[in-house]
Amino acid sequence: MSVSARNTGTAPARDVTVLRNLLTAEGLDALEWETWTEPGRSGVELHRLYVTDDTRPGSALVTRMRPGAHGDLHEHLGYELVFVLEGELVNDNGDRYTVGDLIVEEPGSVHQVSTEKGCVLLGVRAAPTAPRS
Repeated sequence: MSVSARNTGTAPARDVTVLRNLLTAEGLDALEWETWTEPGRSGVELHRLYVTDDTRPGSALVTRMRPGAHGDLHEHLGYELVFVLEGELVNDNGDRYTVGDLIVEEPGSVHQVSTEKGCVLLGVRAAPTAPRS
């Protein structure tokens, strides 16, 4: 469940979004998922946490990949941090990442990911990606 909260104490007010129980099926099901539609991408849904307003916008997403899903071949224009919350993610070089793994892709890295079993990921991108063929 995603809730917005406002500080009611004596500290300065701030807006914050809290995702509750993200490591449970109920918590994940409570998110508002949208289909991630891009050429070369199949079986992927996302929940946007934020997108910055920069000329090269950064973003944070919770991504759900169904069994057999795959991303597009792309190049990272900035750092990307991915934390596996559920399932298994497979990189095109054969590397496999499972629950609890933290992956940092460096700017300029090119790859395509997929999953045989399905997975849920928390991803933070410092900049967008560019499609490659």
